[in-house]
Amino acid sequence: MLQKTKILNVNITNETEKNILEYLFERIKKGTEKTFIITPNPEILIYANSHLDYQDKLNSANIALPDGVGLFFASGLLGEPLKERITGVDFIEKLCQEAQKKPLSMGFLGGKDGVAVRAINCLLKKYPWLDIVFVGEEWSEKGFMINDLRFKKEKDSKKFINHKSYLLNQSIDILFVAYGFPKQEEWIYENLPKIPVKAAIGVGGAFDYLSGNVQRAPYIIRFLGFEWLFRLIVQPWRWKRQLALLEFISFVLKQKFS
Repeated sequence: MLQKTKILNVNITNETEKNILEYLFERIKKGTEKTFIITPNPEILIYANSHLDYQDKLNSANIALPDGVGLFFASGLLGEPLKERITGVDFIEKLCQEAQKKPLSMGFLGGKDGVAVRAINCLLKKYPWLDIVFVGEEWSEKGFMINDLRFKKEKDSKKFINHKSYLLNQSIDILFVAYGFPKQEEWIYENLPKIPVKAAIGVGGAFDYLSGNVQRAPYIIRFLGFEWLFRLIVQPWRWKRQLALLEFISFVLKQKFS
């Protein structure tokens, strides 16, 4: 069982990335229980604080990766420091690396304007052993719908072909859902029990980073905890969303001294 730390009434997994990966691969291997994974950051926790139904959905997750650096500092202030910060982008990359030794079928759902396709192409250059079952932007009661593109293996090569279809019975080990919060968490909560997927994780804007659409901060900036500032410089239109960080600090201080 994974240890947890509670921040603003949301359970956050307090383990090393190594332990979380071992736990996840073991659950996928057994296949007896499905795994719901979230990647909370301060903005998500602030939203959950005023949307208690959404908060309950977050707390039903088996794994809650501490994505935002604000969570890392808040946990220390609250006296229960997190062992490690684990971003959704880094976790996807780590899963891709581990898949060379532990085969893992993957699905990519969401993203706009073909960003998921570009993300997969970039990942395949780095990790040619990946077993990617499909990429698509929608899902219906018929199954996963692939809009115009379907990932296909032909002999020793992998490529996309034009083809509209539904995946009805294809089992997928892990599904990356990039609908943005709160939609992606709500979608996984509602649909994971009834779709042929062993694990699903909400990854927000990870496809943008993986595809190269959005430049990621250099490692040293991420290490120092200023990735949010770098992203604000690159995408200044996000300044309103950053106000949630101030509100988050206020709520954490209230939790600290209550």
